[in-house]
Amino acid sequence: MHNNKNTCLRFLPAIIAGFSTLGLTPWAQAEIMLYDKDQTTFSTDGYINAFYVNSDVDRAGEQFDRRQSRVKMGFLPNYLGFNMGKQVDDLKLGARASFWVTINDSETNGTDTAIDVRQFYGTVANPEWGEVLIGKDFGLFARSNILLDELLAGYGQVSDTLGLVDGGGVSFGNIGSGYPYPFPTSQITYRTPVMDGLRVAVGIMDPVDTNDSSATGKAYQENPRTESEVTYQFDLAGAKIYSWLNGSYQTSDNTDSNVESVTSKGLGYGVQAKMGGLSLTGSGFQAKGINPFFTNNAGEATLRNVDSKGYLLQGSYKLGKNRLALSYGKTEDDGNGVVGSGADYETRGVALFHDINDNLKLVAEYNQFEINGHDTSAQNEDTDTFAVGAVLTW
Repeated sequence: MHNNKNTCLRFLPAIIAGFSTLGLTPWAQAEIMLYDKDQTTFSTDGYINAFYVNSDVDRAGEQFDRRQSRVKMGFLPNYLGFNMGKQVDDLKLGARASFWVTINDSETNGTDTAIDVRQFYGTVANPEWGEVLIGKDFGLFARSNILLDELLAGYGQVSDTLGLVDGGGVSFGNIGSGYPYPFPTSQITYRTPVMDGLRVAVGIMDPVDTNDSSATGKAYQENPRTESEVTYQFDLAGAKIYSWLNGSYQTSDNTDSNVESVTSKGLGYGVQAKMGGLSLTGSGFQAKGINPFFTNNAGEATLRNVDSKGYLLQGSYKLGKNRLALSYGKTEDDGNGVVGSGADYETRGVALFHDINDNLKLVAEYNQFEINGHDTSAQNEDTDTFAVGAVLTW
């Protein structure tokens, strides 16, 4: 796994709180309206955060054990977004572009800050028949699992085995220890209108290469990857309930008849209940032929047959301007996964969020991450991290 450090760092986890308008996410997203005239709007939104973090690393092999201090971003990277809307007859046209950056380029890369375009899409909507999205956006499989993470605006796990303690990117939150990351991808997705709290989304995505390419063969996907999500929001006994079910399916073939086809499929689910200041969330997933960390199957053929499953249990309580959150997540892979011989990944976290105002938040978090190998202790890791920082949104 030690050689996979650079591979992991190329995939900086990032996600927007797209549910903030429904009051479902643990942080608020604002926007600045730049133009609003003649049924045409143009606005901007953004997110800036930085944490002082101190990680105590205990890995198999004394050469790795150390206590490392950093100043880094949290689970969400810094981004700047632009939104456009225009009413044309009975159609609402929209577009969004968001640009994500890392602040950690000074240690070894000079001024090598990368700009990562995670979203670049347009929408066509009508209140009677729903919405069509074309372009690049986050996937549907595991989407609500990560969007409703109570630690979304926090820090989360920074496995040294995965190259995150010293890395220039973000932390991993609960990615790989509760859910995989719904990687942004080109897609055509249809969403129904919200019907008494029920909404259905179905999309075709650019497929992922999960099949070996041999000297005489060529991997191919005859059909696109399909993903879907069903969400249902309702009130029950004074509590607001949000539930979801999402999935993904794809088959990869090869022109070499000696190479077997590979079927990749995943199922995600969960429920969140809110009553007053109390919030309880439980979610889970199971997948085959999908990387347990990234839904774009980073690693391609070497990970194509991995079986994984996981769950995330969380609770939070908000009193005034303070919110205390507790989190436990676990992912199991069967031996074809990230560290090679199979392992369980666990993350435990406690975080305190304090709102200075609607746009500024202070965060203090303590996180424990563990890797427990199935067949060998050579990949075991225990990394404890304390993080304190600030989040600015507009």
